[in-house]
Amino acid sequence: MADDAGSFIAADAAPQTLTQSAQERLRQLIARIEKLEEEKAVVAADIKEVYGEAKSTGFDTKVMRKVIALRKQDRNERAEQEMVMDLYLAALGEI
Repeated sequence: MADDAGSFIAADAAPQTLTQSAQERLRQLIARIEKLEEEKAVVAADIKEVYGEAKSTGFDTKVMRKVIALRKQDRNERAEQEMVMDLYLAALGEI
């Protein structure tokens, strides 16, 4: 749809004027984004609540966040990063 952006500007209008259909499309897009932002805030609050629950149960939430980040990565990518980290730590005399 980005390619169609030029069609939303009136041919005989000033460069800063949008057609009626462009204005309506803009309103729709803005409304969708605002709705998604609200939903994102609700999800973020839910996640925060779950971390609070985990912490009150005795789990280390910093480690949990790292585990979640690791699980998002591809196994091969993670293994490669771990090898490089071990190499660097060994070079520094840390392991």
